[in-house]
Parts: sequence; C-alpha cells; structure tokens
Amino acid sequence: MFPTKFDFVLPRGLLLGNDSALHQRGQMRLATANDELCVQRHPRVRQEPEYATLVMLARVITQLGTMDSVQPNDLEQLFSQDLAYLRELFNRINQSESMGVATICPRCQHAFETEMPLAGES
Repeated sequence: MFPTKFDFVLPRGLLLGNDSALHQRGQMRLATANDELCVQRHPRVRQEPEYATLVMLARVITQLGTMDSVQPNDLEQLFSQDLAYLRELFNRINQSESMGVATICPRCQHAFETEMPLAGES
C-alpha cells in the first residue's frame, strides 16, 4: 500500500493570535475528489477564487503543531515562505507519480510504458 499521510516541518512556523506556540511540525494527507468539490462549493471561494488554496490546505493538513484541526483563517497568518512550502508539498504528494500505462505496439508487439498527462496539461 502506498503512503497517504506525509509529515512536514514548516521553514518558519505558524504563530496564531494569543497563542505563543510556534506551530511547525505537521502532517498532510492526500487530497480526494471530495476535497476538490468542497473547495469549489465553499462560500468564500465563490467570492474570492484565490482563497481556494487556503481552503484546500486546511482540508488536507490533519495536524499542525498542537492544533488537531486547521481552519482556512488560521492559514491566513502563514508567512509567505511557509505558504509556498505547503503549496509545493501539496503538489508534490498529489501529483508526484506519473500516470504510466503499460502499452503494446500493435505492429511489432513491443511492450513499453507511456505517460498520461495530468488533467489540464497539454
């Protein structure tokens, strides 16, 4: 079975309001189709499409520091470096493996693997 949860450490860390704790260590899970649908339906995303990144990250971050749940408004307090890190991690774990398909040439019967592009790629 392949891994579905990934540990991370933020480069700087998240500081929230009156909370003096620096939240750096966390865990992110793979995104699901339901996550994508929920992000699209989120009222704030409908008003401000650029907010989708924070909503998605809040859904897939299962733990951050002492926080057992993360809300999009919590992530508004991230330093830019940490937001960039989380975006990269999300992309890496959700799109890292190519969609290889075993194929056989109908003429010469040579077996090879071809890569299927990710949705939206040309």
